[in-house]
Amino acid sequence: MNAVLRSIDALSGLSGRIAAWVIAPLIFAMVYEVAARYLFNAPTIWAYEVGYMAMGANFLLGAAYALRERAHIRIDVAYTHFPPRIKAIIDVVGYGALFLPFSIWLSWRLVLYAHGSFESGEHTGASAWSPLIWPLRAVFAIGFILLSLQAVAELVRSLRMLITGVDPHAS
Repeated sequence: MNAVLRSIDALSGLSGRIAAWVIAPLIFAMVYEVAARYLFNAPTIWAYEVGYMAMGANFLLGAAYALRERAHIRIDVAYTHFPPRIKAIIDVVGYGALFLPFSIWLSWRLVLYAHGSFESGEHTGASAWSPLIWPLRAVFAIGFILLSLQAVAELVRSLRMLITGVDPHAS
């Protein structure tokens, strides 16, 4: 089981590194667009869509990494003051009853959505460039699948905490 958890963590780490590198084309597209528009009075037809696609990919591919690093925003006014077992109970309920059913359902729907876009050859329609949209929708599906996997790993860690009393997040 530890090997599976480490593999999920490694996959989340890889997706986080990919998400970080997606910022490079985003920066390039935005700088190029600003220069082309304001220095040469020649705006691009592609920079807007590259920008929102790169930002969406960055956000969703980075979500699993953020969960692994416990970097998601929490409303932890009381949570931080609870003992580790109470935190584990809250996490088990949160992941098991609330988050995972939704994220697994959404992952499945996003896979179907990406597949439908691929099958139909759908384009974005947001600009004159209008590229195919299925690659972005596939990234969305992959991002939610990775987030769901990381949530399963966190659920297992919380269950272990309840059973063994050993905090898996303690340094």
